Amino acid sequence: MFQLNHVLLGNTLIVWLSTLVAALGLTALLYLGRSLLLRYLTGLEAWQDSPLDRYLTALVARTHPLVLAAVAVALASSIPTLTPRLERALLLLGPLALLVQVGLWGNTFIGLWLEVPLKEARSQDRAAATRASVVGFILRVALGSVVLLLALSLLGFNITTLLASLGIGGVAVALAIQNILGDLFASLSIALDRPFEVGDFIVVEAYLGTVEYVGLKSTRVRSLSGEQIIIANADLLKSRIRNFKRMQDRRVSFTFKLACDTPPEKLERLPEAIRHLVEAQDRTRFDRAHFKEFADAALLFEVAYFVLDPDMNLYMDLQQAINLGIHRWCREEGVAFAQRWHPEGTA
Repeated sequence: MFQLNHVLLGNTLIVWLSTLVAALGLTALLYLGRSLLLRYLTGLEAWQDSPLDRYLTALVARTHPLVLAAVAVALASSIPTLTPRLERALLLLGPLALLVQVGLWGNTFIGLWLEVPLKEARSQDRAAATRASVVGFILRVALGSVVLLLALSLLGFNITTLLASLGIGGVAVALAIQNILGDLFASLSIALDRPFEVGDFIVVEAYLGTVEYVGLKSTRVRSLSGEQIIIANADLLKSRIRNFKRMQDRRVSFTFKLACDTPPEKLERLPEAIRHLVEAQDRTRFDRAHFKEFADAALLFEVAYFVLDPDMNLYMDLQQAINLGIHRWCREEGVAFAQRWHPEGTA
């Protein structure tokens, strides 16, 4: 059985027991103080739902018990007589633990800072949610890098030499993963510049469809035929994108051909009839209707109007109603279409 005055590693057992009791006591006091402060902040009615209350409460709650224990051990290490190497290691334990805790606090702060924008964006603007997620990712990477470099500096590493080595290695890595980095920075550009958002109908070269998801590397588009098209973000920024969702109104132009024996007085009345037909439709604005030219064995009419809504289905419904109206007018007036009539139009 050991005696209390027995020497172990340069200190008596009573000194080691005193150190252990001091470490446990300090840990308990620090943890108790954390709990009391957390209860106090939670119970403040005047601070309920205030941003400051949310931040302080979350930061206190995020204070890790192991960090408190590490600080307590570092403080209690001054009691025994230690070897220089062990003393130096225990002296570094406290600052390293606090540095880790600062990293945890910073990560919590970033999460709280983005919590409200992300919550609102997910229900209203999914593109804003992607943008906030990208910003949060970049901030967390930057915070982690700073904490890591400071920790290495505390441990005695030469940060200048390390950064120089990382710079040389970073160039090689960047060359190896330049496509991935290109897509990553392209996603950041899309998130900040917002050329399109989730739900927009876009045309990219030969591909067209509705944007379903904007990620860090690629954007996913649901085509009209149903399949999902995955396009790298870097390729998107190099392409010309037509965003039909941003269209405030749609200009429609179409032509039709009548028989050459149509009486002139009916040709004169037809533009006015088309005007009334277009203006009778909801959400349209008439532009013009003209007997444009003499085509091959036909009389060519051209009509232009605006649909005051970018919806494709609405445009098709209105165009169908106008086509039926023109066909009905021609039948009532005894006007025939050209025998080899092929409708032409753009929208």
